Amino acid sequence: MSTKAPNPVDKYVGSRVRMRRIMLGMSQEKLGEALGLTFQQVQKYEKGTNRVGASRLQQISEILQVPVSFLFDGGPSGVRTADGFGEGASPAYVSDFLATSEGLALTRAFTRIADAKLRRSIVELVEQIAAREAADQASR
Repeated sequence: MSTKAPNPVDKYVGSRVRMRRIMLGMSQEKLGEALGLTFQQVQKYEKGTNRVGASRLQQISEILQVPVSFLFDGGPSGVRTADGFGEGASPAYVSDFLATSEGLALTRAFTRIADAKLRRSIVELVEQIAAREAADQASR
């Protein structure tokens, strides 16, 4: 029996469902209950293992309080704009980071900081830490 790799769009939509669910502090079990599914089925949707049908996408978007388009925003597509260029999507690592609980927690906390200079200082600090870590790994 051959196993087929998940479609990149299915994986992306699943990661957006997961990200929004975590943003709302909702468990897979709670989302599953609202959909009439098991948490394992929600897990398969979030991993992109199982494809989400149109009516289910509508249902998920209503439960997660976002438009259906939110689940596709920034995702892989072959759609071109009028000038012939595709919309500039965020790199995959940004979506991957935001789909983690740490990424969401950091983003939530960071956006609550009103002082722009303080935010810039935090970014510089993190960049210095990352550069130091990269230098340490290169010297090993």
